[in-house]
Amino acid sequence: MSPPIVAIHGNKKSGKTTVAVGVIRELTARGHRVMSIKHGHHFRLDREGTDSWRHRHEGGARRVVLAGPEGLGVAGDWSHEGEPGLRDLVDRYLGDADVVVAEGFRHEAVHRIEVYRSDVHAEPITPPGAIDPALQLAVVTDRPGLPWPVPVLDPDRPDLAQRLADLIEPLLD
Repeated sequence: MSPPIVAIHGNKKSGKTTVAVGVIRELTARGHRVMSIKHGHHFRLDREGTDSWRHRHEGGARRVVLAGPEGLGVAGDWSHEGEPGLRDLVDRYLGDADVVVAEGFRHEAVHRIEVYRSDVHAEPITPPGAIDPALQLAVVTDRPGLPWPVPVLDPDRPDLAQRLADLIEPLLD
């Protein structure tokens, strides 16, 4: 059986990596075997300062997969198989996780958390009226006045990772 997947998605420079690292760190601290996968273009795997390095070394993910149109990489093991789907990647490389935190993959039908900063982008990726509450766990935003049908969390709150982990943990049962 595949582990649950939670995708952290948002526009470029919205804070996705910071949110993902915090969630990975918090779930790991709670004793869960957390792995991650990041969608990207022109990426470098596990080099200091990169998002994959942050997932692994700051967040504590046991394994990190990077996937994009140029190929994919798993802890330095590169292959060029095109761009498989998120669930295929999880089943192939991360099936022994308790939970997988994905960064990106906005078009996949998995549980998700959108990160939206109004000072960076005029509108969120998913308008409040188009959110599917069965899949959307929360929106992390500095613009809470929109009619979101899911929990809305301030990106600057000190307990953000804990609150998001609280929303994710029921998926692990």
